[in-house]
Amino acid sequence: MRSAAPEERADVVVVGSGFGGSVSAYRLAEAGQDVVLLERGRAYPPGSFPRNPREMSRAFWDPTEGLQGMFDVWTFRGFDSLVSSGLGGGSLIYANVMIRKDERWFVCEDPLPGGGYETWPVTRAELDPHYDAVERMLNVSPYPFESPAYAGSRKTHAMREAAEKLGLEWSLPPLAVSFSAAPGQQPAIGLPLVDPPYGNLHGVQRKSCRLCGECNIGCNDGAKNSLDHTYLSAAAAEGADIRPRCEVRTIEALEGGGYRVGYVEHLPENEGRDVDWEDMPRHTIVCRRLVLAAGTYGTTLLLLRNRETLPGLSDALGTKFSGNGDLLTFLMPADDEENVRQFGASEGPVITSALRVPDAVDEGVTGECAERGFYIQDGGYPAFAEWIAETSGPKSLWRIGAFLGKWLLTTLKLAPDNSLGAELSDLLGDGTLSAGALPLLGMGRDVPDGVMRLDGDRLDVEWTSETSMAYFERMRSTMRQIADALGTGFVDNPMWFFRRIVTVHPLGGAPIGDHPGEAVCDANGEVFGHPGLYIADGAAMPGPVGPNPSLTIAAMADRMCTRMLERSTEPV
Repeated sequence: MRSAAPEERADVVVVGSGFGGSVSAYRLAEAGQDVVLLERGRAYPPGSFPRNPREMSRAFWDPTEGLQGMFDVWTFRGFDSLVSSGLGGGSLIYANVMIRKDERWFVCEDPLPGGGYETWPVTRAELDPHYDAVERMLNVSPYPFESPAYAGSRKTHAMREAAEKLGLEWSLPPLAVSFSAAPGQQPAIGLPLVDPPYGNLHGVQRKSCRLCGECNIGCNDGAKNSLDHTYLSAAAAEGADIRPRCEVRTIEALEGGGYRVGYVEHLPENEGRDVDWEDMPRHTIVCRRLVLAAGTYGTTLLLLRNRETLPGLSDALGTKFSGNGDLLTFLMPADDEENVRQFGASEGPVITSALRVPDAVDEGVTGECAERGFYIQDGGYPAFAEWIAETSGPKSLWRIGAFLGKWLLTTLKLAPDNSLGAELSDLLGDGTLSAGALPLLGMGRDVPDGVMRLDGDRLDVEWTSETSMAYFERMRSTMRQIADALGTGFVDNPMWFFRRIVTVHPLGGAPIGDHPGEAVCDANGEVFGHPGLYIADGAAMPGPVGPNPSLTIAAMADRMCTRMLERSTEPV
């Protein structure tokens, strides 16, 4: 994919604008490097996220089919997955949770069922200063659910109650959300936010969280401290050249060092129409350092597709895939419809609290608890999802039939009462389902034994829940205990009938490690045999993070940049 025009040059090219790419772009630009960041998706300023059906139908990613939206949905033999495309990567649609990886979950030589080990060549102590730096930049704080402005979060109270009854650890995790106009001020709904010194690359006024449950479909208020509002804005202020709608397709190692990167442009005028890759505008750029942060699927796929022009990549490429133990289930109304436990799932941020179940590697854990650990968090969804739930299914069809029958009898003057108020009320239902439903989101230390390969030009992942079944069954059992403790019903995600899971936290494929026999890159993220080529995203994880992985990915990228800059002895 060579361009006829003179090749552009930069000190550093960063591919992707998620938690690894955004941190890298800022740190390196701040250090005076000439940084170009290439992001395949477009920018989403506050107010631009899709809400109505027409907008939602165009909000998916499949550019050759004319779709340039932010939801990138993958399906494989054993699972399905959802990731993001857009300026800010996964931070656009994640649930804002910033939990540090547990100290003892940085395992060393933890055996895998098919051979080999899960080994983390870094420690919590090494990462803690980088966790600190990321938390400061993202201005994290727990959900202030007991403050006067935010009081009344029923799902948060319910999770705390369940934890107390079951003897589990409960916490309010740090969230990358602005609940007040500025750090240190009192929480309040919908206040204009004060921009940080580096400004805001969108130039659109942001407002504090209004508790709408829309975190996972994009925050139209800008209350989320997503990467476009933080690291990317800071990187732009430091001179980084940030280019949305630019998707990298080729990478070539150059003699004498450096890399040639080929990318295509996703033109706005191509939205809504089929277009071949060959018909998209092509460009190349040459750099001394290349940071791959296109996400677990994107980065691994790039490396697999470009093995011939990146000779000597480790045979570990594609290994140690993990879904971070993701599992979705639901609390549902119990049979006693007169006493429905109401959770208010659409009130507040999507996730507000977390229960932690210990791991065999934790200190003092023995007996039945000596298994792989996990977190369970309350889920949420936008209010319009409640209307969908209440107007679908057999009960709604019965209500529609009853209303039409009464309306017909009234119209034909065969009914003595021509008032339809009660019938309209019955048509809408009593809201039992939506009021008493609460998603439970589980994640933890599943077995990282998946393998990613090329199937033609497409990515294929060989992974099954079978080797992690003890982990998943223990999590499901705990979720059932939460339902019992709260007096509600419990249902699995329907896909669990086929033993399939949906992961929003795919990890691995280009893991870090001590040597190329077990890993693609070293503990600092530099690819073995390819000086100046770095992996800075979830692909570098050698196993599950356990809790939500965003903070750890960002901290690892921050550490990577520190080591990169420390080792620089000449201009890049």
